[in-house]
Amino acid sequence: MFNKILIANRGEIGLRIIRACHELGIKTVAVYSTADELSLHVKFADEAVCIGPPPSTESYLNIPRIIAAGEITNADAIHPGYGFLSESAQFSKICAENNFTFLGPAPGIISAMGNKAQAKETMKTAGVPVVPGGDGVLSGFEDAREKADEMGYPVMLKASAGGGGRGMRLVQDGTEVESAYKSASQEALTAFGNGDIYIEKFIKNPRHIEVQILADVHGNTIHLGERECSIQRRHQKLIEESPSPIVDEAVRDKIGTAAVHAAKTVGYVGAGTIEFLMDKQKNFYFMEMNTRIQVEHPVTEMVTGTDLIKQQIRMYARLKCPKYLQDFKLRGHSIECRINAEDPANNFTPFPAKITSFHMPGGKGVRVDSHAYAGYQIPSQYDSMIGKLIVRAKNRDRAIIRMQHALEETIIEGPKTTIPYHQAIMGNEKFKSGDFDTSFLETFIYNPMD
Repeated sequence: MFNKILIANRGEIGLRIIRACHELGIKTVAVYSTADELSLHVKFADEAVCIGPPPSTESYLNIPRIIAAGEITNADAIHPGYGFLSESAQFSKICAENNFTFLGPAPGIISAMGNKAQAKETMKTAGVPVVPGGDGVLSGFEDAREKADEMGYPVMLKASAGGGGRGMRLVQDGTEVESAYKSASQEALTAFGNGDIYIEKFIKNPRHIEVQILADVHGNTIHLGERECSIQRRHQKLIEESPSPIVDEAVRDKIGTAAVHAAKTVGYVGAGTIEFLMDKQKNFYFMEMNTRIQVEHPVTEMVTGTDLIKQQIRMYARLKCPKYLQDFKLRGHSIECRINAEDPANNFTPFPAKITSFHMPGGKGVRVDSHAYAGYQIPSQYDSMIGKLIVRAKNRDRAIIRMQHALEETIIEGPKTTIPYHQAIMGNEKFKSGDFDTSFLETFIYNPMD
């Protein structure tokens, strides 16, 4: 087991990893920018090193400074969390070259799965169902139009190196191809430094279902059920739950087996997620693999009773996947709401401000993952998430009720937040019935006066 882990991240995930390390008896090092000096992940780590000013490029994305922080604190491993450098093949490679264990996949796996077009081809060859579409990266908008004409509209243009909804364009007919291709490519180039685009057949009103994977170096690969991630705004997840309301035991076994096969195909080790689109007939198609821990990992923890961060660390310490997890049983239902400092009544404009009052809910089946507190100044330079509110109950109906009451108890004054928006969704009849897909929020009417 490791002696000291440096967390190359910030905020709630930084604090989450620190807690897991301390339970394993591992010392921790937090790195932080000057904007995060008063964040809780800095306060609760055993050591903390300032690595630069607020801009991410000068701090949390600055590999030399992170490596230097690891060297001066004698860390033996580096955990990247999610976002920032978590899916950087270069960072994984540099960590190994400097004798740090990178708590993530090897560079080759990150590169192979980070390139969406390449990942799709790998899965297709392995026999994992994939979304129908043109093979490989497009050579230009004329190539896009030719392939779209062949497969039929609508189609989706996607950034090969991207994620989070950037570099994606829905194309309804041939007249939209050129402008959509150029704008998607430019957005991808700006966001990821890579303007490559690939094309897929657009699946109308799908569900977004992802499967949690754990794999050790001894050849054991398991899945821990699925998460429902269809409540999204502009391809950004807002609410996640496990299990999915649409997945029964037969489908769970089928999609779980496909996910395990996908992970084994690339020789994956650690905690990862295989993401699928599922149509109304419950056919599912590989979409992408996330080679890191996910924001929404707590809902899986709540229904399986395991700590995914601790298991992730164990996998990279070359320990075997526990036998009890290989025969897991889902227990109850869990829902997570991401609490962001945004104004939902004003097109979700970020609202960085000082938190003047902060009270989190409690009680049976209620969990809060947050780095914020009363008096905390939310930085404007980073993601607007303040924290995550997670509940677990006997079934989905009771979980929704528990979440409604937990949201009522949550008090965050100072910034505008997404709490009232989540309350409105929890009270929506279509959401409560489980009858929704990724287009749910496109027609959802939010009235802040209700």
